[in-house]
Amino acid sequence: MRLIGLAVVLAVGLVLVPLAAVAQQAGKVYRIGVLSIVRTPPLEDAFRQGLRERGYVEGRNLVLEWRFSEGRDERFADFAAEFVRLKVDLIVTVTNAGTRAAKTATNSIPIVMGSSASPDRIGLVASLARPAGNVTGLSRDTGPEIAGKMLQLLKETVPKVSRVATLTLSWPGVWFEESGAPLREIDAAGQGLGLTLVPIVARGPEDFAGAFAAAAHGRAEALLVGPGGPAFVHRRLIVEYAAKQRLPAVYPFKEFADDGGLMAYGVDSKGLYRRAGGYVDKILKGAKPGDLPVEQPTKFELVLNMKTAKALGLTIPQTVILQADQVIE
Repeated sequence: MRLIGLAVVLAVGLVLVPLAAVAQQAGKVYRIGVLSIVRTPPLEDAFRQGLRERGYVEGRNLVLEWRFSEGRDERFADFAAEFVRLKVDLIVTVTNAGTRAAKTATNSIPIVMGSSASPDRIGLVASLARPAGNVTGLSRDTGPEIAGKMLQLLKETVPKVSRVATLTLSWPGVWFEESGAPLREIDAAGQGLGLTLVPIVARGPEDFAGAFAAAAHGRAEALLVGPGGPAFVHRRLIVEYAAKQRLPAVYPFKEFADDGGLMAYGVDSKGLYRRAGGYVDKILKGAKPGDLPVEQPTKFELVLNMKTAKALGLTIPQTVILQADQVIE
């Protein structure tokens, strides 16, 4: 009987130990710092949804610390340092600039890139397959190839165009600073389509007038806008300048088309934010960031704004319309 009693005690103990561990884990409240550029409720909700699907709910076992740069990348350093002081469990970033700041601030707190651009090309991770260090997450592009596709769509939409201004919100001499795509690679894509590129650069909205004047001086007939946080923040102003100069334009984010841009081609941002929750979950459960491959997008979406096409006197070819995931009438 004693042996039976001992066996029962041991069996019960083996059951209770994992249950106690689960209860302890359930009582944990995770604090996550998020470095973003500007408040965008649909994207924030998508991130919360991705976390909620995995059992993380604000007010119960989750605290989200949001910090917004409002397009001023230099603010990320202070925010990242604040997260370190707060001893957050994990940092989520949505721009390369935010990731750099977080990576500089800490080499121990895990960092999940909710949206990045070619992080391997600019040293944010060692490689996409084996990031190493404390950074992993999602990339929103496939390098310079996406710019080539954007140029192709622009050429299909406006077949007669031959000179395209390429707007980069970055330092002079750097094309697609956020994606690490050198100008020569984009140039080659343009040449293959019979296009001459007219690079224009703006560090912020105060430079837009001069940048678009340079586009006019360079006889640009259309516009390609490069990716990056500042472009997203100032998208409405960019769209207005393009409209004033009657430049057919292709943009990197769907939100540009929502705000009146002719066409946008890029990855579904809400999908990225939602999938970022999966990385957060894996890491909070013990996975090492450096062992989790960076996810590259496999599906891109094309959004067309027919109101803008009409205002520009353009008839978008049916071949382009059939490729669209969304058509704004």
